[in-house]
Amino acid sequence: MRNRVLIAFLLVVVPGPLLGQATKTTDPKTSPKMTQKISSDAVHRSALVIDTHADTPQRFVDESFDMGDPLNGGNLNLESAKKGNLGAEFMSIWVEPALYKGQYARRTMVLIDAVKQQVAKHPDQMMFVATPEGIEAAHREHKLAVLMGIEGGHSIENSLALLRQYYALGVRYMTLTWSNSTDWADSSGDINDTSIPHTKDGLTDFGKDVVYEMNRLGMMIDISHVSDHTFFRTLIISRAPVIASHSSARALNDVPRNMTDDMIRQVALHDGVVQVNFYSGFLSPEYRAAQVAQKAEVDKAVQEFKDKAKAEGKEVTYEEISKLQQQFADRIPRPPLSLLVDHIDHIAKVGGVDHVGLGSDFDGVSGQLPAGMDSAADLPKITAALLERGYSADDCRKILGGNLMRVFREVERVSKELQAENRPRITDKQPFDKPQNQ
Repeated sequence: MRNRVLIAFLLVVVPGPLLGQATKTTDPKTSPKMTQKISSDAVHRSALVIDTHADTPQRFVDESFDMGDPLNGGNLNLESAKKGNLGAEFMSIWVEPALYKGQYARRTMVLIDAVKQQVAKHPDQMMFVATPEGIEAAHREHKLAVLMGIEGGHSIENSLALLRQYYALGVRYMTLTWSNSTDWADSSGDINDTSIPHTKDGLTDFGKDVVYEMNRLGMMIDISHVSDHTFFRTLIISRAPVIASHSSARALNDVPRNMTDDMIRQVALHDGVVQVNFYSGFLSPEYRAAQVAQKAEVDKAVQEFKDKAKAEGKEVTYEEISKLQQQFADRIPRPPLSLLVDHIDHIAKVGGVDHVGLGSDFDGVSGQLPAGMDSAADLPKITAALLERGYSADDCRKILGGNLMRVFREVERVSKELQAENRPRITDKQPFDKPQNQ
């Protein structure tokens, strides 16, 4: 999601209700005194660490990057994963909607293939998995478990058949929207743009079918990026808990992409999990203000770059645009790592420690991470900071990956339950029979 966050990030905030805060629960078996006797490194090493969002597949395809290569400005490779004790990574399959208009499915398949090729190149260090049991098996073999999540429902091109095929290829979550609304669900990124058609209730009938079919398949529903209206409608419809694969707290930074306290509580009530995004623009109001101030200059530079490339008969790649935008982002001071921990702490206090995790957005934001968080190798710093704030070792293990594993297993349980029900199968003909914008 590198720098593409600017699109959604600078829009008008859709406020959500704040209803008070719940208190963080602490495992009674582990007292603060006991936790202090265990080093933070030992606690981190004892955890199954799971990150639910890395945009590294873009680098595989556009930069010919290999996980065995040096980081070279990125956030994730095999060396950093090992140093940070990263046990499982969900690789984000994200298709830039403007650059790849008309070929969403093709680009989706290219990215999926690139992920699988990486695993094939490094079978001694990586394992492609699609289940909680697979994650545990990879962990026992001291390999990085590699999973996939689609970022943006436009990848299914209004086709349940494509959705099912992506699942068959190993995709285990899908973000209903990216910063662009689909025909069947609304995005926080363009919800206030009156030139774009939106749904009446947050999901059309076909959108509800997508939610049901994801429940039936056993694909986690990701509500990061969706509009507030779509968020609440989805939680009403879904039979399984949902995840926010990479979202932070709106109470600490008032941007539409972040979760209101009411949203956090609703995710918790449905036994889901909010995976905190590491992007500085979602963490820091000051960083956000600086980005707003330079937006006109950035837009001008990008347009001039595109015009020059067009005049020279060259095709512009997303990576080229990202690197240009990065030059401007590098002018803004990075916020402290403590701000990232503030967001984790806030969500734990509002929704409970069982409902927060890590969704870094590695390689989607590059140098726009907080100071001290440069790569996956720095993940142990989060554990150390949580312990310093009084979280127990068991709390840390939940946040680092245990909560996501619980949700993943419950989604699979609901899937088996739905597949056992005697009800008509949803057909792929439906999106063409039903009006989309309702």
